[in-house]
Amino acid sequence: MKEISKLFVRFYQKYLSVLSYGSCRYYPTCSQYALWQLDNNGFFKAIFYTMVRILKCNQLFDGGFDYPVINRLKKNQNIKYNKIKIVYWYVPFKNGKFLVVKNREWKK
Repeated sequence: MKEISKLFVRFYQKYLSVLSYGSCRYYPTCSQYALWQLDNNGFFKAIFYTMVRILKCNQLFDGGFDYPVINRLKKNQNIKYNKIKIVYWYVPFKNGKFLVVKNREWKK
């Protein structure tokens, strides 16, 4: 389900967002936020937080930086013995939670 959701988001980014004037109040954009959530949280939790984010994307909220927050890192996520590419930085936030920040130099 995650992969299908990611395909929908990428389709939106590539084809539908060009039809609007593309001014998101937040960084990362709502669609990029959805992809980051789907990469780092379970499906239903990612969808929930993405919907909350989309509902906050209006004139009543200031906008700004709104990084995804995760509760814990995946097991063995940081243990590799060969050269790795860093995709996300996990910044400790509070009470065992982490902010998810994407590495800007990483390319697929």
